[in-house]
Amino acid sequence: MEIFALGEGSYSVDATKKFIPFNPETDSKRDRPGSLFIHVNPFLIKTATDLIVLDAGLGYKDTRDELLLHQHIRNAGFDPDDVTLVLMSHLHYDHSGGLVVERNGQLEPSFPQAKHVIQRREFEFALSGASSSYHKEIFEALKDKADIDFVEDSGEYKPGIKYELSAGHSKFHQVFWIDIEGQKVFFGGDELPEPEQLIRKFVAKYDYDGNRAAGLRIQYGQKAAAEGYTCLFYHARATAIGTVSYRDEQFVVTPA
Repeated sequence: MEIFALGEGSYSVDATKKFIPFNPETDSKRDRPGSLFIHVNPFLIKTATDLIVLDAGLGYKDTRDELLLHQHIRNAGFDPDDVTLVLMSHLHYDHSGGLVVERNGQLEPSFPQAKHVIQRREFEFALSGASSSYHKEIFEALKDKADIDFVEDSGEYKPGIKYELSAGHSKFHQVFWIDIEGQKVFFGGDELPEPEQLIRKFVAKYDYDGNRAAGLRIQYGQKAAAEGYTCLFYHARATAIGTVSYRDEQFVVTPA
C-alpha cells in the first residue's frame, strides 16, 4: 500500500462560506477578520487492486486550467483516469468540490471510471439545497453522470474497507477503516481532521453535534493507537499522515 497527501494549500473561510487562498508567508490573518483558516488535504491510496481517492478537495485549478487534484495525482505517478474508488466522508464543499471539473461550460465527473462511495442520506441532503455548505450543482451533475455506490449506516464496502456512520460533523458523516496488505489506515474526514484536535480535546462550534464529534475523536484516537492504524488528517497544517500513541490519557501524533 502507498499513501499520498494531495495538499491543495491553505484557505480562509468566513461567514459567506467562500474559501479564499491564504499564503501564511504573504497574507495576514488580521486582514480577514472573523475567518477560519484551514488546510485542505485529499488523499490517494494505491493498493494491489485499487487506486483510491479519499475526499476530493475544493476543485480549484492551476494556471493551465487543470484541477490541482488531478495534477497532484499525476505528480504521485498515477493518472486520474485510473482512480477506481472515491471514498467520501461527507459532501461539504471543501471536501466535494473536486468531484467535478468544468469542461466546455459543463460540470463533468473528475473521476469518470471510479465508483463513488457516499452515504445515501448525505447525498440526498446535499442535493436538496437546504444548506449553503453544500453546492447543489455538484450533485446535480454527479447523479446522472457518475458511478455512485450509495451506502447506508455502517458496514463493509469490500474486503478490507469498512465505513462507519459517525454523524458528528454532519448528520450523515462517515469514516473509513481500511485494513489491506498488512497495513491499517483510518480516515476520519472532519470527525478527526487535525492532530491538534486529539491533543487539545475541544468541542467545535462548526460541528453538527459538537459533543458527539468530540467524543468520537477520542474513541478513534484510542482505537488507532491500540490497533496500529495510520491516521489521515484532512485539515492538518503539517502532519497530514501520522501514527497515534496514547499514554496517561494523552495523545501523541508522529509523522508517518
